[in-house]
Amino acid sequence: MAKKPNPFNPFGDDASAAQFAESVRASAQQIWLAGLGAFAKAQAEGSKVFEGLVKEGADMQDKTQAAAREGLHEAGTRFGSMASEFGARAAGQWDKLEGIFEERVAKALRKLGVPRIDELEQLAARVDALERAAQRPATARKTTARPRHAAATPPAAPTKRAARKRPVPRKD
Repeated sequence: MAKKPNPFNPFGDDASAAQFAESVRASAQQIWLAGLGAFAKAQAEGSKVFEGLVKEGADMQDKTQAAAREGLHEAGTRFGSMASEFGARAAGQWDKLEGIFEERVAKALRKLGVPRIDELEQLAARVDALERAAQRPATARKTTARPRHAAATPPAAPTKRAARKRPVPRKD
């Protein structure tokens, strides 16, 4: 009786299947040997490859450090210009603030009756003129009927009287 072919065998007969299995084993053996050869070659040339990788890494590090230095220099320049611009703005604001402060102080001093610099200079000129006049001989001076102390002091300004407080009745 003849053997029935196996429906699950794609080769049809057992001889073809055995032949296929043998070719797979041979291919696997060749792949294994190629891997062992690559491993042996890598061991032999491994130090050369390692040194090459170290050299390439050092070159890459130098390039990145140079780029970082350039970027840092550019950022420093940019920040320096920003700082000088900010300083100029701040100086302008300080000048404005100083002007406002001086105006307010001058206004407060005027309210308190403190004389301005030009008024003090006028007063000093008058004192100098009076001193020169006092040093001239008595016959050359014009005499007046006013007492000396009255001429030296200006008339007093009228003073304001404080408003009188009224007592508030208590609520008990």
